[in-house]
Amino acid sequence: MRSKSYRGEAYQMLTSLAIFCVMIGMSFMPKFAFQAGRFLTTLMCAILMLKAYEANSKDYRRTEMWLYLERDQRPPAAYAQWASATVLRETYLRFAMWISAIAIVMWVIALLLPAVVP
Repeated sequence: MRSKSYRGEAYQMLTSLAIFCVMIGMSFMPKFAFQAGRFLTTLMCAILMLKAYEANSKDYRRTEMWLYLERDQRPPAAYAQWASATVLRETYLRFAMWISAIAIVMWVIALLLPAVVP
């Protein structure tokens, strides 16, 4: 029995950790830290949306979920392409939605911070 893979979630978490590290590194200048955070999270959201757009054209045989299916459990090619593209697109868009909410919060903080902190 194969273990469930969390590669997509791991990439998203590692990217979030990198953004967090950049912001912590700039924590002595909160305005610039949130500006860097808002830019990087917006960039991450754009990349996820691009990957969701490209999910329809990705070959289902090159996806990790296809490799984890046993040969006798694999669906027909037409259905596999549709199912794979749908799952990938929905997953990328779900993560993009979460990241966009975080980006909006950082944009608001970065815009309001100069008014609060002299």
